[in-house]
Amino acid sequence: MSGRALDRSAAVRRVLRGLLVANIAVVIVKVAIGAFAGSLAVMGDALHSSVDAVNNILGLIVIRVAARAPDEDHPYGHRKFETLGALAIVVFLSITCFELLRSAIGRLLDGGHPVAITDAGLMLLLATLATNVFVAWYEHRRGQQLSSELLIADAAHTRTDVFITIGVLIGLLFSRQGHLWVDPVVAIVVALLIVRVGYQIAQRVVPVLVDERAIPEPAIRQSAQAVDGVVSAYGIRSRGGNTGVRYAEVTIAVDPNANVAAAHAIADAVEEKLKKELELEEVTVHVEPC
Repeated sequence: MSGRALDRSAAVRRVLRGLLVANIAVVIVKVAIGAFAGSLAVMGDALHSSVDAVNNILGLIVIRVAARAPDEDHPYGHRKFETLGALAIVVFLSITCFELLRSAIGRLLDGGHPVAITDAGLMLLLATLATNVFVAWYEHRRGQQLSSELLIADAAHTRTDVFITIGVLIGLLFSRQGHLWVDPVVAIVVALLIVRVGYQIAQRVVPVLVDERAIPEPAIRQSAQAVDGVVSAYGIRSRGGNTGVRYAEVTIAVDPNANVAAAHAIADAVEEKLKKELELEEVTVHVEPC
Protein backbone atom coordinates (compact mmCIF):
# COMPACT_ATOMS: atom_id res chain seq x y z
CA MET A 1 0.00 0.00 0.00
CA SER A 2 1.31 3.46 -0.86
CA GLY A 3 2.10 6.03 1.80
CA ARG A 4 -0.62 8.26 0.38
CA ALA A 5 -3.24 5.54 0.78
CA LEU A 6 -2.08 4.84 4.32
CA ASP A 7 -2.30 8.53 5.25
CA ARG A 8 -5.78 8.79 3.74
CA SER A 9 -7.02 5.71 5.56
CA ALA A 10 -5.62 6.94 8.87
CA ALA A 11 -7.19 10.38 8.36
CA VAL A 12 -10.63 8.91 7.62
CA ARG A 13 -10.41 6.69 10.71
CA ARG A 14 -9.48 9.69 12.88
CA VAL A 15 -12.53 11.57 11.61
CA LEU A 16 -14.79 8.59 12.26
CA ARG A 17 -13.51 8.06 15.81
CA GLY A 18 -14.17 11.69 16.71
CA LEU A 19 -17.63 11.61 15.16
CA LEU A 20 -18.47 8.38 16.97
CA VAL A 21 -17.94 10.05 20.35
CA ALA A 22 -20.11 13.02 19.36
CA ASN A 23 -22.89 10.83 17.94
CA ILE A 24 -23.03 8.56 21.00
CA ALA A 25 -23.42 11.62 23.23
CA VAL A 26 -26.25 12.91 21.02
CA VAL A 27 -28.05 9.54 21.08
CA ILE A 28 -27.85 9.28 24.88
CA VAL A 29 -29.34 12.75 25.32
CA LYS A 30 -32.16 12.17 22.83
CA VAL A 31 -33.08 8.74 24.24
CA ALA A 32 -33.23 10.18 27.76
CA ILE A 33 -35.42 13.08 26.66
CA GLY A 34 -37.67 10.90 24.53
CA ALA A 35 -38.19 8.34 27.30
CA PHE A 36 -38.87 10.99 29.93
CA ALA A 37 -41.23 13.03 27.73
CA GLY A 38 -42.94 10.03 26.12
CA SER A 39 -42.32 11.51 22.67
CA LEU A 40 -42.30 9.14 19.71
CA ALA A 41 -40.85 11.91 17.53
CA VAL A 42 -37.87 12.37 19.86
CA MET A 43 -37.34 8.61 20.09
CA GLY A 44 -37.47 8.46 16.29
CA ASP A 45 -34.92 11.25 16.16
CA ALA A 46 -32.74 9.30 18.61
CA LEU A 47 -33.11 6.16 16.48
CA HIS A 48 -32.09 8.13 13.43
CA SER A 49 -29.07 9.52 15.28
CA SER A 50 -28.13 6.05 16.47
CA VAL A 51 -27.70 5.07 12.82
CA ASP A 52 -24.96 7.70 12.66
CA ALA A 53 -23.13 5.96 15.50
CA VAL A 54 -23.60 2.56 13.87
CA ASN A 55 -22.35 4.01 10.60
CA ASN A 56 -19.22 5.29 12.33
CA ILE A 57 -18.49 1.85 13.77
CA LEU A 58 -19.18 0.25 10.41
CA GLY A 59 -16.98 2.83 8.73
CA LEU A 60 -14.02 2.11 11.00
CA ILE A 61 -14.25 -1.54 9.99
CA VAL A 62 -14.85 -0.90 6.30
CA ILE A 63 -12.10 1.70 5.92
CA ARG A 64 -9.52 -0.71 7.32
CA VAL A 65 -10.54 -3.29 4.71
CA ALA A 66 -10.80 -0.74 1.88
CA ALA A 67 -7.26 0.51 2.54
CA ARG A 68 -5.65 -2.87 1.90
CA ALA A 69 -3.27 -3.07 -1.03
CA PRO A 70 -4.31 -4.90 -4.22
CA ASP A 71 -3.83 -8.65 -4.05
CA GLU A 72 -4.30 -11.67 -6.30
CA ASP A 73 -8.06 -11.81 -5.73
CA HIS A 74 -8.56 -8.02 -5.80
CA PRO A 75 -6.17 -6.64 -8.45
CA TYR A 76 -7.92 -3.25 -8.42
CA GLY A 77 -7.64 -2.96 -4.64
CA HIS A 78 -10.35 -2.97 -1.99
CA ARG A 79 -11.66 0.60 -2.41
CA LYS A 80 -15.16 -0.57 -3.34
CA PHE A 81 -15.62 -1.98 0.15
CA GLU A 82 -15.88 1.64 1.26
CA THR A 83 -18.61 2.28 -1.30
CA LEU A 84 -20.33 -0.92 -0.19
CA GLY A 85 -20.25 0.43 3.36
CA ALA A 86 -22.02 3.56 2.17
CA LEU A 87 -24.70 1.35 0.61
CA ALA A 88 -25.09 -0.42 3.95
CA ILE A 89 -26.16 2.94 5.36
CA VAL A 90 -29.19 2.75 3.07
CA VAL A 91 -30.11 -0.60 4.62
CA PHE A 92 -29.94 0.84 8.12
CA LEU A 93 -32.03 3.80 7.03
CA SER A 94 -34.67 1.48 5.57
CA ILE A 95 -34.99 -0.41 8.85
CA THR A 96 -35.22 2.85 10.79
CA CYS A 97 -37.88 4.18 8.44
CA PHE A 98 -40.07 1.07 8.65
CA GLU A 99 -40.05 0.91 12.45
CA LEU A 100 -40.72 4.61 12.82
CA LEU A 101 -43.62 4.61 10.37
CA ARG A 102 -45.19 1.57 12.02
CA SER A 103 -45.07 3.13 15.48
CA ALA A 104 -46.19 6.58 14.35
CA ILE A 105 -49.18 5.35 12.36
CA GLY A 106 -50.24 3.13 15.25
CA ARG A 107 -50.09 6.00 17.73
CA LEU A 108 -51.91 8.34 15.34
CA LEU A 109 -54.76 5.83 14.95
CA ASP A 110 -54.96 5.57 18.75
CA GLY A 111 -55.59 9.31 19.01
CA GLY A 112 -52.14 10.46 20.07
CA HIS A 113 -50.23 10.32 23.33
CA PRO A 114 -49.48 13.05 25.92
CA VAL A 115 -45.98 14.51 25.68
CA ALA A 116 -44.31 16.13 28.69
CA ILE A 117 -41.17 18.06 27.80
CA THR A 118 -39.46 20.46 30.19
CA ASP A 119 -37.60 23.63 29.33
CA ALA A 120 -34.38 21.86 30.26
CA GLY A 121 -35.24 19.09 27.82
CA LEU A 122 -35.80 21.61 25.05
CA MET A 123 -32.43 23.24 25.78
CA LEU A 124 -30.69 19.86 25.61
CA LEU A 125 -32.32 19.16 22.25
CA LEU A 126 -31.07 22.54 21.02
CA ALA A 127 -27.58 21.50 22.14
CA THR A 128 -27.84 18.26 20.12
CA LEU A 129 -29.01 20.34 17.16
CA ALA A 130 -25.90 22.51 17.35
CA THR A 131 -23.74 19.39 17.62
CA ASN A 132 -25.33 17.86 14.51
CA VAL A 133 -24.85 21.06 12.53
CA PHE A 134 -21.12 21.05 13.32
CA VAL A 135 -20.72 17.30 12.70
CA ALA A 136 -22.49 17.46 9.32
CA TRP A 137 -20.37 20.41 8.16
CA TYR A 138 -17.09 18.94 9.38
CA GLU A 139 -17.73 15.42 8.06
CA HIS A 140 -18.76 16.65 4.61
CA ARG A 141 -15.72 18.92 4.37
CA ARG A 142 -13.34 16.13 5.36
CA GLY A 143 -15.13 13.70 3.05
CA GLN A 144 -14.53 16.02 0.12
CA GLN A 145 -10.89 16.56 1.08
CA LEU A 146 -10.25 12.82 1.46
CA SER A 147 -12.49 11.72 -1.47
CA SER A 148 -14.35 9.43 0.93
CA GLU A 149 -17.78 8.22 -0.19
CA LEU A 150 -18.42 6.88 3.28
CA LEU A 151 -17.86 10.23 4.99
CA ILE A 152 -19.87 12.13 2.38
CA ALA A 153 -22.78 9.68 2.61
CA ASP A 154 -22.78 9.76 6.39
CA ALA A 155 -22.62 13.57 6.36
CA ALA A 156 -25.79 13.60 4.23
CA HIS A 157 -27.46 11.44 6.83
CA THR A 158 -26.33 13.75 9.64
CA ARG A 159 -27.66 16.80 7.76
CA THR A 160 -31.06 15.13 7.86
CA ASP A 161 -30.65 14.87 11.63
CA VAL A 162 -30.50 18.66 11.70
CA PHE A 163 -33.84 19.08 9.91
CA ILE A 164 -35.41 16.25 11.87
CA THR A 165 -34.42 17.78 15.20
CA ILE A 166 -35.80 21.15 14.11
CA GLY A 167 -39.10 19.48 13.20
CA VAL A 168 -39.15 17.58 16.48
CA LEU A 169 -38.60 20.77 18.45
CA ILE A 170 -41.50 22.45 16.65
CA GLY A 171 -43.67 19.40 17.23
CA LEU A 172 -42.85 19.35 20.93
CA LEU A 173 -43.88 22.98 21.29
CA PHE A 174 -47.28 22.16 19.76
CA SER A 175 -47.60 19.01 21.87
CA ARG A 176 -47.08 21.06 25.02
CA GLN A 177 -50.19 22.97 24.03
CA GLY A 178 -52.25 19.78 23.95
CA HIS A 179 -52.11 18.93 20.24
CA LEU A 180 -51.54 15.19 20.69
CA TRP A 181 -51.61 14.38 16.97
CA VAL A 182 -48.57 16.53 16.24
CA ASP A 183 -45.98 14.14 17.72
CA PRO A 184 -46.86 11.09 15.54
CA VAL A 185 -47.25 13.32 12.47
CA VAL A 186 -43.77 14.73 13.00
CA ALA A 187 -42.51 11.16 13.38
CA ILE A 188 -44.03 10.29 9.98
CA VAL A 189 -42.35 13.34 8.42
CA VAL A 190 -39.06 12.16 9.95
CA ALA A 191 -39.54 8.78 8.28
CA LEU A 192 -40.15 10.41 4.89
CA LEU A 193 -36.97 12.45 5.26
CA ILE A 194 -35.10 9.24 6.01
CA VAL A 195 -36.43 7.77 2.75
CA ARG A 196 -35.15 10.82 0.86
CA VAL A 197 -31.66 10.56 2.34
CA GLY A 198 -31.50 6.84 1.56
CA TYR A 199 -32.41 7.55 -2.05
CA GLN A 200 -29.74 10.25 -2.35
CA ILE A 201 -27.05 7.96 -0.96
CA ALA A 202 -28.09 5.15 -3.32
CA GLN A 203 -27.82 7.57 -6.25
CA ARG A 204 -24.17 8.22 -5.37
CA VAL A 205 -22.97 4.70 -4.61
CA VAL A 206 -24.85 2.45 -7.05
CA PRO A 207 -23.13 3.90 -10.18
CA VAL A 208 -19.76 3.12 -8.60
CA LEU A 209 -20.72 -0.44 -7.69
CA VAL A 210 -22.02 -1.19 -11.19
CA ASP A 211 -18.97 0.44 -12.86
CA GLU A 212 -20.82 3.29 -14.53
CA ARG A 213 -18.62 5.31 -16.91
CA ALA A 214 -16.49 7.70 -14.87
CA ILE A 215 -15.25 10.01 -17.66
CA PRO A 216 -16.96 10.95 -20.93
CA GLU A 217 -15.51 8.96 -23.82
CA PRO A 218 -14.85 12.05 -26.00
CA ALA A 219 -12.65 13.56 -23.27
CA ILE A 220 -10.40 10.48 -23.19
CA ARG A 221 -10.32 10.21 -26.99
CA GLN A 222 -9.43 13.88 -27.46
CA SER A 223 -6.64 13.74 -24.90
CA ALA A 224 -5.16 10.51 -26.32
CA GLN A 225 -5.30 11.67 -29.94
CA ALA A 226 -3.46 14.85 -29.01
CA VAL A 227 -0.30 12.77 -28.44
CA ASP A 228 2.12 12.73 -31.38
CA GLY A 229 2.05 9.39 -33.17
CA VAL A 230 -1.55 8.48 -32.24
CA VAL A 231 -3.68 8.15 -35.36
CA SER A 232 -6.91 7.36 -33.50
CA ALA A 233 -8.18 6.21 -30.10
CA TYR A 234 -11.04 3.77 -29.57
CA GLY A 235 -12.19 0.90 -27.33
CA ILE A 236 -12.43 3.43 -24.51
CA ARG A 237 -13.67 2.44 -21.06
CA SER A 238 -13.51 4.05 -17.64
CA ARG A 239 -14.80 3.37 -14.17
CA GLY A 240 -14.49 4.58 -10.60
CA GLY A 241 -17.15 7.29 -10.55
CA ASN A 242 -16.75 9.78 -7.71
CA THR A 243 -14.66 7.52 -5.46
CA GLY A 244 -11.52 9.57 -6.07
CA VAL A 245 -9.76 6.60 -7.73
CA ARG A 246 -10.59 6.20 -11.42
CA TYR A 247 -9.36 3.79 -14.06
CA ALA A 248 -9.44 3.87 -17.85
CA GLU A 249 -8.61 1.64 -20.82
CA VAL A 250 -7.97 2.84 -24.34
CA THR A 251 -6.73 1.33 -27.60
CA ILE A 252 -4.61 3.57 -29.81
CA ALA A 253 -3.83 3.11 -33.49
CA VAL A 254 -0.27 4.01 -34.55
CA ASP A 255 1.70 3.97 -37.80
CA PRO A 256 2.14 0.29 -38.80
CA ASN A 257 5.73 1.07 -39.76
CA ALA A 258 6.61 2.16 -36.24
CA ASN A 259 8.96 -0.22 -34.43
CA VAL A 260 8.13 -1.77 -31.05
CA ALA A 261 10.17 0.74 -29.06
CA ALA A 262 8.51 3.71 -30.77
CA ALA A 263 5.02 2.23 -30.27
CA HIS A 264 5.68 1.68 -26.57
CA ALA A 265 6.98 5.22 -26.20
CA ILE A 266 3.75 6.56 -27.70
CA ALA A 267 1.68 4.36 -25.38
CA ASP A 268 3.64 5.62 -22.37
CA ALA A 269 3.07 9.22 -23.45
CA VAL A 270 -0.68 8.58 -23.75
CA GLU A 271 -0.76 6.98 -20.31
CA GLU A 272 1.04 9.87 -18.64
CA LYS A 273 -1.09 12.47 -20.41
CA LEU A 274 -4.37 10.82 -19.43
CA LYS A 275 -3.27 10.39 -15.81
CA LYS A 276 -2.26 14.03 -15.55
CA GLU A 277 -5.10 15.70 -17.43
CA LEU A 278 -7.99 13.48 -16.30
CA GLU A 279 -6.72 12.59 -12.80
CA LEU A 280 -6.70 8.85 -13.38
CA GLU A 281 -5.12 6.36 -10.98
CA GLU A 282 -4.32 3.81 -13.67
CA VAL A 283 -4.51 3.77 -17.46
CA THR A 284 -4.21 0.69 -19.64
CA VAL A 285 -3.15 1.50 -23.21
CA HIS A 286 -3.38 -1.10 -25.98
CA VAL A 287 -1.44 -0.44 -29.17
CA GLU A 288 -2.65 -1.54 -32.59
CA PRO A 289 -1.37 -0.70 -36.10
CA CYS A 290 -3.73 1.51 -38.06
